[in-house]
Amino acid sequence: MTNPQRGEAVLVVEGARARLAFTLAALAEIEALLGADGLEALGARMAKLTAGELMGVLAALLRAGGAEAPEALAARASPRAAADAVAACFLANLT
Repeated sequence: MTNPQRGEAVLVVEGARARLAFTLAALAEIEALLGADGLEALGARMAKLTAGELMGVLAALLRAGGAEAPEALAARASPRAAADAVAACFLANLT
């Protein structure tokens, strides 16, 4: 389902797998959500996300991965699963 060569990650919610993708559209959405001006500012903001912001970042990455109802899916994720999936997606694409 996921393609590690493309920097995709997976989130498991209630036994179902969903793909996260780091696209330019997702990056722009995340920057706007967090009020970050560029990757350096984004990195600083990612270090201190609120729960609502984590949900928004996760939804943006799920949307880019083709998930249906990404906000609802993000809302059902556990905090640990959400943080792990977002981190995996960012690490796969920005390292």
